[in-house]
Amino acid sequence: MNLLFANDRRGEYPRSYYAATAAPIDRFAALRGAAQADVCVIGAGFTGLSAALHLAEAGHSVIVLEAHRVGFGASGRNGGQVGSGQRLEQDALERMYGLDTARRLWSFAEESKQLLRDLIVAHDMPCTFKPGIAHACWHESEVRHSHDYAEKLSRDYGYDQVEPLDADALAAIIPSGVYKGGDIDRGAGHVHPLNFAIGLARAAVAKGARIHEDSLVTRVIPGPRPVVETETGSVTCGHVVLACNGYLGGLDGKVAARVMPINNFVIATEPLGDRAAKVLAQDVAACDTKFVVNYWRLSDDRRLLFGGGESYGYRFPDVIKTVRAPMLKVYPELADVKIDHAWGGTLAITMNRMPCFLRPAENVLSASGYSGHGVALATFAGKIMAEAIGGQSGRFDVLSGLNLPRFPGGPAMRWPLLVLAMTWFSLRDRLGI
Repeated sequence: MNLLFANDRRGEYPRSYYAATAAPIDRFAALRGAAQADVCVIGAGFTGLSAALHLAEAGHSVIVLEAHRVGFGASGRNGGQVGSGQRLEQDALERMYGLDTARRLWSFAEESKQLLRDLIVAHDMPCTFKPGIAHACWHESEVRHSHDYAEKLSRDYGYDQVEPLDADALAAIIPSGVYKGGDIDRGAGHVHPLNFAIGLARAAVAKGARIHEDSLVTRVIPGPRPVVETETGSVTCGHVVLACNGYLGGLDGKVAARVMPINNFVIATEPLGDRAAKVLAQDVAACDTKFVVNYWRLSDDRRLLFGGGESYGYRFPDVIKTVRAPMLKVYPELADVKIDHAWGGTLAITMNRMPCFLRPAENVLSASGYSGHGVALATFAGKIMAEAIGGQSGRFDVLSGLNLPRFPGGPAMRWPLLVLAMTWFSLRDRLGI
């Protein structure tokens, strides 16, 4: 079974709140027959569209191939949170890679956030960056760690945007009453993710990139002039950019050995009206310290968009049942609220939760495995792959040199082993350990 078609109608967005409020964009015709380009990008999410935009701006001819619609995958379905740093905290990165590399990774992440904000303004995109992500802790030990980490970022990285919060201060932002404290990062923020993807697509096309939707790639033949084959055509090119993330399938075994798809889910309530202030008192996003993270924010029309729950495999479970339960643990007073939208999507994780940058074959570059931290980082990844194709590979080489481990057993054994591990950590969440 192919994840591209396991839970969705071909060529259609899921029935999500984001799709229901998406900015208009005309369909792009499928690829028909043979075509030529300097670069063929596979996947029209944040990574692929950013790569296409930056390559086109640099004067390259670019063709983007998308099996469904632009922003169809995780890019158009996620929580829209634009977090700071990498998926791992800086002290962990210092231990893993040393202080110099950890500092470079922090600077890359800061540039990622700024790049996203700059692109929205420069291309008049149909979305707004809204500052602020509150981090809510279930246990006192997590609060202490949160406050210590805020101090470290200020002291060692000059980042003063994180404000430590005790239980009362956090409750003034998240009036739930279940959390012990946490912090708020005013340098992070949130966006409408599908509209950001649509904005990237519009910008790339305006710079000369060609996008073909409904163009499922069946094979990549690497070489001095790689050939990308679809069901109805082919592209011969100088370079290939793999930007498939959780929907890579069998296109490349070297990437698949290090990057694994998992599913995550979101629900959108009916508009809450005045009750919205009892959910979030400020227009910020929020997430908590569960291993299977809960994350949420309010939409422009005052709905609660709440994400949580994971599954491992092809078919999605009952999304409302999966997500409503953790939502009611945070906000039991919303038991009577109607759920208007429920959807799932497939993202990709790596063994150590660092992104996977590879050159898997001659003239082929890949970036994926953002592990739930990809809104800004995936956009940045597209830019640095464009730089590498243009001959400036320094930043790509830093990220591709992180020595990302393979999953034990390779692609065939990834899911069974992950299910065992995730089931254990999910049980710890339920037991409050």
